[in-house]
Parts: sequence; structure tokens; C-alpha cells
Amino acid sequence: MRSPQSVKALEDLGRVRLSDSFFMRDFLYSEISQIECIPNVPEYPDIAIEAGRALCQDVLEPIQNALGRISIRSGYRSPAVNAKGAENKNQYNCSSNESNYAHHIWDYRDKNGELGATACIVVNSFVEYYEKTGDWQSLAWWIHDNVPAYSSMYFFPKLAAVNIRWSQTPEKWIKSHIPPRGTLTKPGKENQNGNHEPLYLDFLRSIRT
Repeated sequence: MRSPQSVKALEDLGRVRLSDSFFMRDFLYSEISQIECIPNVPEYPDIAIEAGRALCQDVLEPIQNALGRISIRSGYRSPAVNAKGAENKNQYNCSSNESNYAHHIWDYRDKNGELGATACIVVNSFVEYYEKTGDWQSLAWWIHDNVPAYSSMYFFPKLAAVNIRWSQTPEKWIKSHIPPRGTLTKPGKENQNGNHEPLYLDFLRSIRT
């Protein structure tokens, strides 16, 4: 598939089904694209579709199937959109293109030649629990224990939104901008393995009652 150069071609790309619940169009909206008038269109759609399917089928669908609807806050970014976001000392909270290849820039492989894709999501059923407790870690540990295909997670204060990534070689780390800030777990850390169910049981009870 060529990079879309017409409304029809972009419509066709948007209709590509990535998983049971998600289509490519779900991931193409961008505030940066809208305000800066930069098309958010993949240069290499076939690569973006392949990476997006893995993200949706192996990571997002298991979360949604278990915890209910998720909302997409940010998904695919074209190199031009991401570069604008990284200008002026990271004006729109985007890291450099090189850092975002196989992250938000789905259609470029990373420095190791591997595919990857990131989406920023909100787990709708988690929002009320998070706003009452401030406990973002319960969702982090639930995903860690129950979605083995995730590669990394980065949590943000508003709505406990999380950048969640799939990659061909999962990194398995969790970080947060929400207190306690920093790294929750990573390979080699004592808490990486084992079952963390006691840490998210209260959250699960809150959505089952």
C-alpha cells in the first residue's frame, strides 16, 4: 500500500481493521496534526498496519476484553507530526523521531531493525478508582501480570493515561510521572517476577460491584 495522497486513499487506510475492536482510523487523530496543519499519514502504511495489528491484537484487546472499553488518547504519529511536537525543546511533549521509531512512529523500525507500536490509552473503568485513590500502580501490575505481550508502560497524571507499547522484543519496564515517580519495575528488579494480584484486587472489586 502506498502512502495516501487522496481522501479516498486515506479513507481506505482508515478502514483497515487492526483487531476485533480497532481500525487504523482510530489511531490517526492528532491534536498536533490538527493545529499545525500537518497530515498525520504513514509513509509506509504496510509497516504501520503490521505493527498496529500486533499492538491491538496482543495488547489492547486483552485489556479491553477484561476491563471494558479503552479510549485512545494518542496513537500513530507521522515523522513530520512528531518532529513538530519535538521542536522548541519538546514543545508538545514528543521525543525525537529517532527515539520514537517503532514507538509512536509505527512505520519506521527501531535501531535494531525491529517493529514496534505505542498508543496512549485510558482504561475507562479505572478512572473513577484512580481519582479516588491515586493508585496508578494497581493498573500497572494488572497489565504486567495479565498482558504478557506488552513491552513497556509510562503513566501520566491525567486520567492515569498510559503510553503502552508492543515490540518484537519486549523490554518489560514500567515508569510513571505520577507519584511515586520513576521506575516501578524493569528486568533484573526484584519485583519483576511473581504474582502481584494483592496489589490490584481492590481495583478489580471496584469494577465488579
